[in-house]
Amino acid sequence: MAAESPAKTLRRILDSPGVHLGPACFDALSAKLIERAGFQYCFTSGFSISAARLGLPDTGFISYGEMVEQGQQITQAVSIPVIGDGDNGYGNAMNVKRTVKGYIHAGIAGIILEDQVSPKACGHTRGRKVVSREEAVMQIKAAVDARRESGSDIVIVARTDSRQAVSLDESLWRTKAFADAGADVLFIDALASKEEMEAFCKISPHVPKMANMLEGGGKTPILTPHELEAVGYKLVVYPLSLIGVSIKAMQEALNAIKNGCIPSPGSMPSFEEIKEIVGFNSYYEEEKRYAVGTSPLSSQRES
Repeated sequence: MAAESPAKTLRRILDSPGVHLGPACFDALSAKLIERAGFQYCFTSGFSISAARLGLPDTGFISYGEMVEQGQQITQAVSIPVIGDGDNGYGNAMNVKRTVKGYIHAGIAGIILEDQVSPKACGHTRGRKVVSREEAVMQIKAAVDARRESGSDIVIVARTDSRQAVSLDESLWRTKAFADAGADVLFIDALASKEEMEAFCKISPHVPKMANMLEGGGKTPILTPHELEAVGYKLVVYPLSLIGVSIKAMQEALNAIKNGCIPSPGSMPSFEEIKEIVGFNSYYEEEKRYAVGTSPLSSQRES
């Protein structure tokens, strides 16, 4: 029997009861850690990938090609479905189609597409502007067409940034239109209160909703998973936890080294634990299957 596709697995998660949590990864190692921790899915944060891969802010620097390449490395490292951050599709509706097809080829199970103009801005920072209603809806239609043309079942997550760029009413109108255009999951970024979140979840109630719990001071209130489920959310993403604690841990380790010490044993895994995490032990086990005699080949031939 053929293995279930990542997209089909993600759809099964969407159909299952409860709310489902997905931390953001930024490379293959962070994705492996998410899977080892027992999460059902993860997502690629453009913010974190831009920071980790380029050392630059999430202001439109990272390209389609870089995101596809990073996404493929991530999907090859884990067996759980990965939701990819597709930013604004990197252009017009035709670019959106190419982006969706590229993410499908990279093994991505779902793609988040937003309605910001280029160059885009991080969702909880200043300077966001959105494309017109008509263009935003057409881009979701293009994504749906790309999925059909590819024979794929990739999950299309339609995101709007119009809550902060325009108004709550505008963001509610857009999400309803995105649902009508064929989006599988709806996402309004930077909602400012629990009441706004409740209003959002009443739009197209048959379509699952995604919540973004931006850690450390975003515009959206941080609710518990139980509270989010009660509001009406199905997927909850945590974009900064892993990149944030990684930055803090590296700063502390560098400070220790600068002062002539090494990080304390309790602050980092042992060498054996690190080898296990990155796959040395499983590599050695699999290597045994292909072991052959170690005698050198002879250049002499029988006469």
